[in-house]
Amino acid sequence: MKDYGMGADLGRLLIVDDEPQIVRALTPALDAAGFTVATADTGEAALAQLASEPSEVVILDLGLPDMDGKDVIQRIREWSDAPIIVLSARDLESEKIAALDLGADDFVNKPVGVGELLARIRAVLRGRERRFSAQPKFQFGELEVNFPARRVMIQGEEVRLTPREYQLLRILAGHAGRVVTHKQIILAVWGADTNADAQFVRVLMAQLRQKLEANPSSPELLMTEPGIGYRLSCDD
Repeated sequence: MKDYGMGADLGRLLIVDDEPQIVRALTPALDAAGFTVATADTGEAALAQLASEPSEVVILDLGLPDMDGKDVIQRIREWSDAPIIVLSARDLESEKIAALDLGADDFVNKPVGVGELLARIRAVLRGRERRFSAQPKFQFGELEVNFPARRVMIQGEEVRLTPREYQLLRILAGHAGRVVTHKQIILAVWGADTNADAQFVRVLMAQLRQKLEANPSSPELLMTEPGIGYRLSCDD
């Protein structure tokens, strides 16, 4: 697996933000981490840059002068699977959920520490590599999921999951490192024709944590994004 440690050559990263002070604050640290940093201050400029030269990661502000950042996410997802981390002062849960449902990989509120942002970048890159490595298994720490066999192992011991518990784990493993919203989970586990809501998801997650976490009340694998959904950890 590719090394996403500090100083490695991590490829191109695009910052889409019309606040020069944000760009100036982030660029040196991202450059030092190993990225070649490009910038755009409008949605159209960002789309043009991505079309001409793909990026490993996109850091995207929602409040752009020419178009809403959510529209940028939607247009990028028509042709690119590059990880998108939304960096925005909009902290309403509805904004976060809308961005994630449209295909963003993560959502970070401004202001953000560079250390936290780099950790989020590492997580989405590792998750993307696992999703597109065409491997029939997901493995992180003591957890192993064999997709063809539908087998789940913890510390080498098989764990018996119900069909819905397995479907929940499967969608989280398929989006490792990314936030998966309640809506996305409901569609994957219960289907479109259902009365299930976020409370159903919370109950199912509690059951899954009981089987997979060493300490279900303080999870290390199945992480909660309050009010939004869940994330399967894949960052070291």
